[in-house]
Amino acid sequence: MKLIHDVAAMQQTMLQLKREGRRIAFVPTMGFLHEGHASLLREGRKRGDILALSIFVNPAQFGPHEDLERYPRNLDGDCALAEGCGADFVFAPTATGMYPPGFQTTVALGPLTKPLCGASRPGHFNGVAVVVAKLFGIVQPDVALFGRKDYQQLAIIRQMVHDLNLPVEIVGMPIVREPDGLARSSRNSYLTAEQRRQALCLYRAIKQVRELFAQGEQRVDWLLAAARSQIEAVAAATIEYLELRDGVTLQPVDRATNETLLALAVKIGATRLIDNTVLGEAL
Repeated sequence: MKLIHDVAAMQQTMLQLKREGRRIAFVPTMGFLHEGHASLLREGRKRGDILALSIFVNPAQFGPHEDLERYPRNLDGDCALAEGCGADFVFAPTATGMYPPGFQTTVALGPLTKPLCGASRPGHFNGVAVVVAKLFGIVQPDVALFGRKDYQQLAIIRQMVHDLNLPVEIVGMPIVREPDGLARSSRNSYLTAEQRRQALCLYRAIKQVRELFAQGEQRVDWLLAAARSQIEAVAAATIEYLELRDGVTLQPVDRATNETLLALAVKIGATRLIDNTVLGEAL
């Protein structure tokens, strides 16, 4: 496995592999890898001749009062996990390498960015779109894999790839959960033992809605009230959003169906966690 920091070196290496007819699978990450990332890497190993991942904490997607500086980092551990999953290349650029002096290009995004995380984190998805577009240009992937925990991000990237005719197959992979149901996240490392226990309210809310829906309940207000009661029972939890949306357009729905997305963002203390489920799909 090779570790490359330089943008031009990574791009030239990938272009040469493309000229040789190699199929490139790519997993973009912000590092501090866990089993969720490993599941993407293992699937990527099956889908490409070459498996590459990026490790880059992208400053363009963090707001002024968010956790850019304290976001967890462990490049040595990340490289060990990546190599264990069969990665051929780790691309770990610097912020200056990705955004050199004079950088000024943005990606204008549409309605998919307005609700949910887009409403509470203005500008976040513009930063995501720019860095993903750049990474696709550098790594030249045939297929790129993303986790469905960031459901809205995945939807936006799919739309961008479609709209801009980018020759990349986008694969969304299932959420990987701890044995007790908590969605795997690098930010889980911020939680104390007690906060980790309290964070299970997100999973309990999801299970409650899924159970009621399976019993025939389709009223949005009733389903959301049931989820809200699970979270509000935890004093340390603050709901940022808790919504039922169309699983494709992310627009509001009048009645829940198999295609309806339950999406939530909750702060446990100062730590912001997100989770989601599509009601008609396996959890």
